[in-house]
Amino acid sequence: MAVRKVTRSAKLFERAQKVMPGGVSSPVRAFKAVGGEPRFMKSGKGAYIKDEDGRTYLDYVMSWGPLIHGHAPKGLLAALGRAAKHGTSFGAPTRLEIELAEAVRELVPSMELVRFTSSGTEAAMSVLRVARAATGRDAVIKFAGCYHGHADGFLVDAGSGAATLGVPTSPGVPKAAAALTLTARYNDLASVESVAELAKDGVAAVLVEPIAGNMGLVPPEPGFLEGLRALCDRSGALLVFDEVISGFRASRGGAQHLLGVRPDLTCLGKIIGGGLPVGAYGGREDLMRRVAPDGPVYQAGTLSGNPLAMTAGLWALSQLSDKLYAKLERLGGLLAEGLSDAAHRAGTDVSINRVGSLLTVFFLDRPVMNYDDAKASDTAAYGRFFQAMLAEGIYLPPSQFEAWFLSGAHATRDVDDTIRAARKAFEAAATTQAVGD
Repeated sequence: MAVRKVTRSAKLFERAQKVMPGGVSSPVRAFKAVGGEPRFMKSGKGAYIKDEDGRTYLDYVMSWGPLIHGHAPKGLLAALGRAAKHGTSFGAPTRLEIELAEAVRELVPSMELVRFTSSGTEAAMSVLRVARAATGRDAVIKFAGCYHGHADGFLVDAGSGAATLGVPTSPGVPKAAAALTLTARYNDLASVESVAELAKDGVAAVLVEPIAGNMGLVPPEPGFLEGLRALCDRSGALLVFDEVISGFRASRGGAQHLLGVRPDLTCLGKIIGGGLPVGAYGGREDLMRRVAPDGPVYQAGTLSGNPLAMTAGLWALSQLSDKLYAKLERLGGLLAEGLSDAAHRAGTDVSINRVGSLLTVFFLDRPVMNYDDAKASDTAAYGRFFQAMLAEGIYLPPSQFEAWFLSGAHATRDVDDTIRAARKAFEAAATTQAVGD
């Protein structure tokens, strides 16, 4: 009888579970949704990552989105090296913060003033505080399946890791906090109108991912975001776009530029950190002047605006170009078309949503337009597909409810290799399903 070799990743996972909840620093990394044990990564270069056992994978997670230029680009490493020589953190203002804020405002004109944080969660919870202060209202509307970080008020019908674990509302969230968050249905304006009527004192903000990325990728239907803008204008609520994922992914100006809808406030993250921990929020000047020290709305952070993160963000934004987006659009189209064809050949029902360099393969026989549709996906089939792709050296998001990310480091041959691997993976998933039935 063959003895199964214990990998270094397996040993590290066992060790990690003794000192960290689940052995990870973020739930989805534990592979609970796809089975098996997580791979512990050691290095990355371009479109590829290498685990502690020395195995190389073509990466479609890309640190969950920020690595639009790929892993460890030479220009970024050089810029970080120069910055680190001058110090890693001062807890004081630096010129780099101004430069990155100016770059963000130029690309996203609705962000007339910008405040940096260290994470997207911080940005989202801070922007909500501004909205409540400006309107004098407490209730907010979010959308089922949209994830805005793990602050108490957002863990109500949340997507991302919460969806993966089947925990739409986390224990430990006070009922009073959850009661202030009203949940509507994505791509359903009538549901927003109905929910808004439940707030007796009015709604402070409608918070939405303009291109949803945490129930899997779900783009807005025509008229949906325009309808939210009109509703907010009528009711006095503020429209808040969470562009932590879509910002600089959908286009150089984010989803709001691509789709032509201007929010009052915006949250950013991911790419503005160039792979380092950064978040930001901003918007109309009259709203942002309420933030301390200009106004009474308090928010602070020791590492906010630290020079290494600002340097990485400046480098990442400076490398965005029409040529890059054209390449990402072409590769994204080739990948989606090839995956659809591979699934069809294997007799596997899938629905593929894509916007530029973002896509999700849902194991479902109908279009996915909202969280209810996404939850109907065959997550077990996705788990089998994930494991089959992993065996072929393709690293996908370890959850049905996440987006795939392409980067400028991916090449046509990488997409071709992925499609070839997918043909085998879809067949393996279908065969396993038939045996199970």
